Amino acid sequence: MSQRAAVPPGLIVVDKAPGMTSHDVVARVRRIIGTRKVGHAGTLDPMATGVLVLGVERATKLLGHLALDRKTYLASIRLGSATTTDDAEGETLTTADPTSVTDEAITAGIADLTGPIQQVPSSVSAVKVDGKRAYARVRAGEDVQLAARPVTVFRFDLLATTRTASTVELDVMVDCSSGTYVRALARDLGVALGVGGHLGALRRTTVGPFDLRVARTLEALEESPGLSLDMAAAVNTAFPRRDLDRVEAIALSHGKRIPAAGITGTYGIFDPAGTAVALGVDEGNSARALVALNVS
Repeated sequence: MSQRAAVPPGLIVVDKAPGMTSHDVVARVRRIIGTRKVGHAGTLDPMATGVLVLGVERATKLLGHLALDRKTYLASIRLGSATTTDDAEGETLTTADPTSVTDEAITAGIADLTGPIQQVPSSVSAVKVDGKRAYARVRAGEDVQLAARPVTVFRFDLLATTRTASTVELDVMVDCSSGTYVRALARDLGVALGVGGHLGALRRTTVGPFDLRVARTLEALEESPGLSLDMAAAVNTAFPRRDLDRVEAIALSHGKRIPAAGITGTYGIFDPAGTAVALGVDEGNSARALVALNVS
């Protein structure tokens, strides 16, 4: 009986379909790739589509260190009704006629939600309240009130406005910091315009340095299993790069500190053969390995 080939470490960037949780995607990829060692970085709501970054085998060690602090979305915002979940999957709370809302008012409302803002996350978000996810508390019948927190909306661009006799729908692009909820932007814009609003659709196009150009659907992955980026490419894409000479590489492999690189934050460390051997960080005049990548 032939033995299944070992799965190499690296990242798989998935273009998630609607209706799946991030955990559903992980479970499916585990079956496709043939290993239990798969994890994801940054969740994506079931209704949303787009970029979800997964680590395979030793690359799961990268996930907690990836700089995924900036994300871009394409979204549709429906004015005229507020929902329990701030999106189209929730129950309607209020309705109003949005057709009298002017283009100028919409532009001003979007401008007020751009830049550094204080945002109250949706009550059905993944924010933890006393160790339990907010959405789990809501499902258990609790009244969840979350505190506002600082986020940054770098860009909030109105791409198109579609008006009918009874509806107004906005197509927007949002470039924001991690922790920003686009559904909350839809809710708050609707509140500011006096007619209510909710998120109609959401597609994540970038997460940190990863975008749809390297993403594949699960169907495409099923047809041709494989990594989006091997370990070296993943580290090189996600972190500043430091190449060691032979002496430094030997010292690091023995757990010794090496001279500082002069790089701010976490960086990828490569040996003379071009293998990604660790993630490192400077501490004063020396550097140390945060995570060893060449051992299981």
